Amino acid sequence: MSHYAVVAPPLYSHVKALQALAAQLLERGHRVTFVQQFEARGLLDDPRIGFYPLGETRLAPGSLAATLALTARPSGLGLFRLIDDLAATTDMLCHELPGALEALKVDGLIVDQMEAAGGLVADALGLPYVSVACALPVNRERGLPLPVMPFAYSTSAQARHRYDASEKIYDWLMRRHARVIDHHARRLGLAPRHSLHECLSTLAQISQTPPSLDFPRAALPGCFHAVGPLRDESPGSGQEAPATIPPRPFVFASLGTLQGHRYALFRNIAKACQRLEMPLLIAHCGGLDAAQAARLERYGTTWVTDFADQRAVLSSARAVITHGGLNTVVDAIHSATPMLVVPLAFDQPGVAARIVHHGIGQSASRFVGSATLAKRLSGLLNNDIYRLRLRAMHATLTQAGGAVKAARIAEQALSERRPVLAEAA
Repeated sequence: MSHYAVVAPPLYSHVKALQALAAQLLERGHRVTFVQQFEARGLLDDPRIGFYPLGETRLAPGSLAATLALTARPSGLGLFRLIDDLAATTDMLCHELPGALEALKVDGLIVDQMEAAGGLVADALGLPYVSVACALPVNRERGLPLPVMPFAYSTSAQARHRYDASEKIYDWLMRRHARVIDHHARRLGLAPRHSLHECLSTLAQISQTPPSLDFPRAALPGCFHAVGPLRDESPGSGQEAPATIPPRPFVFASLGTLQGHRYALFRNIAKACQRLEMPLLIAHCGGLDAAQAARLERYGTTWVTDFADQRAVLSSARAVITHGGLNTVVDAIHSATPMLVVPLAFDQPGVAARIVHHGIGQSASRFVGSATLAKRLSGLLNNDIYRLRLRAMHATLTQAGGAVKAARIAEQALSERRPVLAEAA
């Protein structure tokens, strides 16, 4: 039996995906401990998984709640404050992870691509680690836009110039984080590094993004494995379904766990469905209060709940309106549910661009009115081509392997300490 540490950003969707991977490693006889700032303990709900708190002297109480509040509204000055918080977390982890890993006596690490500290410290200590892309992969490739960019795929010189220029802007915005990565790489005796894509494993990289959803890639490393969604498939693992589900056909709307507070957007969605006389189920993930929920239910035939068993609801929905979070998108692909994506932040614009590129949904700006939303939604509901393309994509998703394959790859890479190549996995 080996002991593995998980290093990930304290975000609900990332922790849930990595918890599913950890559960499979537990089933294979290993021990798993999440190592993160002390306030992230509540994100875990599997008592078999350990938790080792960090940052109790470096981070103030309430710091995680403050960061999550910025994550929910990443614009203007709030974006720069969020980047500062991310840099502070990476700095704390680089200082405290070595002692924690020594105390835990771990045999290897499972590191989210979005947290550079895991790869930096593992390389410095000579510990094997695998990288996991819970969001769109951060692997950079010339001729492709960064995952946070909304650009369509093109091979033209003009598009390549746009991609290169936007990459420079992104790196300028992230310069505070880059300085932290560079500082600790030098302090730990490593070659210079400045960005997330320079802190990835050379043993195995695991991604939730199906190749059939991504833009065409030509330069992924041989140890890159697209395994599809990391989900806990055990009975009772889904969230509780709402007491009332609208009669079919209906539309499902969810903006994820961080963006469920956006009442104005939900209102426009409800108005759009009212225009089409289409029943609507909204899951706001606790982001709205009772009064806001009641007001939304006045628009047409709208049902509002806090949480829902997303996979179960999507299997019945005619279409889904989503922010473009990767977890919702792969669930929609699994159920062959056409998507209207309203991207809000982070890699969601990139996810939306890929959905449009593959013709499995449409996208709309969060600033458009209900009339435009209704027009885009009507296009989804009245054209079977979206569902047919999704069904074709579904076949590749079901064969990807999920958390079971991810656990097997991670176990092999960490135990043998050599690259696990995709064609041999």
